[in-house]
Amino acid sequence: MAYRTIEQLEAGMDEVLQAPADEGLVRLVVRRPGRGQREILEVGQLDTEVGLVGDDWVNRPASGGVPSPYAQVTIMNARVAELISGDAEPATWAQCGDQLYLDLDISVANMPAGTRIAVGEAVLEVQAEPHTGCLQFRGWWGPDALRHISTEQGRALRMRGVNTRVVRSGAVRPGDTARKLA
Repeated sequence: MAYRTIEQLEAGMDEVLQAPADEGLVRLVVRRPGRGQREILEVGQLDTEVGLVGDDWVNRPASGGVPSPYAQVTIMNARVAELISGDAEPATWAQCGDQLYLDLDISVANMPAGTRIAVGEAVLEVQAEPHTGCLQFRGWWGPDALRHISTEQGRALRMRGVNTRVVRSGAVRPGDTARKLA
């Protein structure tokens, strides 16, 4: 796989910045049944207790030996996933490691902590705990991609994604509306 260069990533930022602020679409739903595994779903069930049903989140302890309730479901801007992967095919984006890929502006300015997002039948709440890049992300997309999402602009846009918790259970499917509530 050829990694995107920093020049290619910077050249694609205009498209990322055009993501809708208030209402967009769910583009991809991905379950991670085990470390490094990905299942693309036609329908995912979000639950207030377990996050995405069948996802390995419940087996990923944070400090204290329990999964972080502030990172039940991670969301990535679909435009960022497309830019980083260099592929318009959503299935390729699954390797980013997030569960939901939305065509929606998830920046700190547009969606500060506490903002709620309706996705399909469910409602998620944006958390303050940052979602950051890791060595696995670097391995899939290269050092320039990790460097690009880690810049001041990348962090402000939440290019690596955002942590959320489920506040209302429900089904979510690709093609569903993703809408900022408050």
